[in-house]
Amino acid sequence: MRTAICPHERLTATLRFLATGQPYECLKYSTRISPQSLGQIIPDTCVALYKVQQKYIKFPNSTEKWKEISKDFENRWNYPHCIGAMDGKHIDIIPPRNSGSYYFNYKGKHSMVLLAIVDANYRFLLVDFGTNGRVSDGGVLQNTRFYEKLVEKNLHIPPPNDVTENFKNVPYVFVADDAFPLITEILKPSQGI
Repeated sequence: MRTAICPHERLTATLRFLATGQPYECLKYSTRISPQSLGQIIPDTCVALYKVQQKYIKFPNSTEKWKEISKDFENRWNYPHCIGAMDGKHIDIIPPRNSGSYYFNYKGKHSMVLLAIVDANYRFLLVDFGTNGRVSDGGVLQNTRFYEKLVEKNLHIPPPNDVTENFKNVPYVFVADDAFPLITEILKPSQGI
């Protein structure tokens, strides 16, 4: 008689798959779960995660909540006025039949894009998944309701204020990599420094 695969192992396998995009054949070595079982476990766990996401993924809905997040970034990372870190991750997929290059990404694989924003403690504030892989991280962002509200200034983000005597009128920002658009609320790394 086979032993059941416990919820902890199911979640670990699913998160490893989502983080790495490794095929089930490769994951079987690190998880000690057969590819056939992974083929059932990972979709089932994703459905379960989707069902409970509203309970655990809390998007800030007030200026006070944003300030709390900012204070966490400042205390933990010495980064004032940061209200989230965002990035995209391509999740490899087997494309649907007759989809052509619709899911084909710049890495030469077929994928869907997971866009996420986390707080200073790595807790998810926003998750968007399902855009085809040929769209860049920044393109995914620009097609979200979040971005629309960000541009319209409808997210209750605190107005710019002074950080120190030398740094006045500093906006609250999300940090992101170079794939994202440079706007007042999104800070990207500088080139050539």
